[in-house]
Amino acid sequence: MDLRGEANPSTLRFITCGSVDDGKSTLIGRLLYDTRVLHTDQLAALSARDMDFASLVDGLLAEREQGITIDVAYRYFGTARRRFIVADTPGHEQYTRNMVTGASTADAAVILLDARKGVLRQTRRHSHVVSLLGIRRVALAVNKMDLVGFTESRFVAIAEEYREFATSIGIDEVTCVPVAAVDGSNVVDRSARTPWYDGPTLLEWLETVSVDDARPGPFRLIVRWANRPGPDFRGVSGLVVGGSVRVGDRVRVVPGGAESTVARLVTFDGDLESAAVGESITVVLADDVDVSRGAVLAGDEPPGLTDACQADLIWMSDEEMLPGRRYLAKVGARTVGVTVDKPKHRLDIDTGTELAAKTLRLNEIGVGNVHFDQPVALDPYRANRDLGGFIVIDRLTNATVGAGLVRFPLRRATNVHWQALSVDKSQRAGLNGHRGCVVWFTGLSGAGKSTIADLVEQRLHRAGRHTFILDGDNVRHGLNKDLGFTDADRVENVRRVAEVAGLMVEAGLIVLVSFISPFRAERALARGVVAADEFCEVFVDTPLSVAEQRDPKGLYAKARRGELPNFTGIDSPYERPDAPELRLDTTELTAEQAAERVLARLAELGVTDLP
Repeated sequence: MDLRGEANPSTLRFITCGSVDDGKSTLIGRLLYDTRVLHTDQLAALSARDMDFASLVDGLLAEREQGITIDVAYRYFGTARRRFIVADTPGHEQYTRNMVTGASTADAAVILLDARKGVLRQTRRHSHVVSLLGIRRVALAVNKMDLVGFTESRFVAIAEEYREFATSIGIDEVTCVPVAAVDGSNVVDRSARTPWYDGPTLLEWLETVSVDDARPGPFRLIVRWANRPGPDFRGVSGLVVGGSVRVGDRVRVVPGGAESTVARLVTFDGDLESAAVGESITVVLADDVDVSRGAVLAGDEPPGLTDACQADLIWMSDEEMLPGRRYLAKVGARTVGVTVDKPKHRLDIDTGTELAAKTLRLNEIGVGNVHFDQPVALDPYRANRDLGGFIVIDRLTNATVGAGLVRFPLRRATNVHWQALSVDKSQRAGLNGHRGCVVWFTGLSGAGKSTIADLVEQRLHRAGRHTFILDGDNVRHGLNKDLGFTDADRVENVRRVAEVAGLMVEAGLIVLVSFISPFRAERALARGVVAADEFCEVFVDTPLSVAEQRDPKGLYAKARRGELPNFTGIDSPYERPDAPELRLDTTELTAEQAAERVLARLAELGVTDLP
């Protein structure tokens, strides 16, 4: 092996994945242990524990104790030719999300399998994820060749089967290597036991596989910090995530479209004439251009600016994805609101088959349309990972629940515009003699929501106020008759009614919405459809025992018998409001008294002037 060093060795980030007990930890340990002999400068980076091969081959202490890899472990090693960062990811299906994390920044993948078992479902699963994450260079390490006698025919059969499969899912470059990690055969040094194999060792492949340091494509810089424009310094700092830029280049700001010329490229070590992918720089502009954090600097081919796209979605939460629920999305350096439509399909990751789906569950992958609450700069993921990928965050817990990979912007995002109308909401309110408002009654089934809402409407109607009731049961006879009672259907149920209520407020109506609406996130969504002073949440607070005792429709009895699955309060949760505008304790108030409380609250909010 030629070990002549290079002045500026590149860095390869790669992921290792394989089924349980295929020998992945042993393989990584062999790489770490044997390469320290090849490049003594690496010894300084190895701890005393790393010097013991027995410890290296077993990976994390937690793996030894629990028998599984519980997270992504990043290992660092190097040779004279190249530095390496390896993401050691779990083999179990339930840890697909961990694999996604490791693969999201990888340039290449080492997929391990047991020569005795051949290509397994988990091999296909890992390969699908690798392909989806845009990795096109794969080494198939056919391990435990010593247990099949280093038989050439066995290796060839596995290699041919895998190459055919890899081609079918878009993996362009596959190198198959026969290895025995336990004794290092063809891992670092070529083995005399495979005279029939003339390909590279695994380390030779890692040292020579192409790395896209100069990632093709137009210039992109995600702005992490920007100073205010001024006469002395107009710098914006960030990471170059696509193409390259030189002093004198013309650049534009997305969003906004303002243009300027690059006057300087500043780094901690001094000015540069040019900068490329992976470099953190400060770009000094020649003009007074207002640039905010999260914006993108681009060249002649700017990224698309859109509020909707179709994306591959990878769900990473124990709680299923709920179409229509409002989440947050981290796109580049920006955080924006996002909702996801019902998936077009989910992927059977073992076979590649597209299956019908209403939602996505933990570790499932699907395709769906995504809607942002404001335009964002996007590239397709295959063109630019940084501007084509985003994470999905739960608004209430701030936990990362999913990841998205942009396929393409939706045409409707640029073709659909608000139509300017001559008569506006204030004029309609003036004609009605009062402004519009949503009064959102929430509470358990049987709490008394519809009864109180009906009494409130009677009073308002007699006083000449323009009203309408959207009742949960009534709406399910028409607008929402296609929806069931799963969590996903409940979210869509509330989303549709919230949008209808918003339109009625535009018409100047006082809209009384009587919906169980069990989830805080969807009640927050409904609140966000109208202005802050146009929404009044009324929590009809009735204990479950009391509501069940009333049971006017006999629903609780059916739920207890198992005849009504997903019934709120029995086998589906109800999330109490944190800070409603009005709380009605129906154990202390009659329906008439509760209605009077609502009318009084509306008077306080300036919606009506009823006594």
